[in-house]
Amino acid sequence: QVQLVESGGGLVQPGESLTLSCASSGSTLNIVSRGWYRQAPGKQRELVANILSGGSTNYADSVKGRFTISRDNAKNTVNLQMVSLKSEDTAVYYCNTVRLSGTQLRNYWGQGTQVTVSS
Repeated sequence: QVQLVESGGGLVQPGESLTLSCASSGSTLNIVSRGWYRQAPGKQRELVANILSGGSTNYADSVKGRFTISRDNAKNTVNLQMVSLKSEDTAVYYCNTVRLSGTQLRNYWGQGTQVTVSS
């Protein structure tokens, strides 16, 4: 089992920065990827960024150049640094871990943290 707890959300103005953090507890074995998703009102949950076990990263086109995902294996955390925030970044952000359990991939989710970008 994996437990995820997000922190760092809040209300910021356009152009400002915010860093989200995800603390993970439980099993650290067979982790395939860790990342962040977001869901805005009336929209589907979408991938924001993830980092694979080998260290490679993926970003949604809409956040490339503005968001940076990083991990601290010693602290078992994954961070999402967000700069130049836009109103369209407003959403609930969810931490995600994908773990290989036997022959199946299992998704684990945090409870979500609200990010609101508004003047």
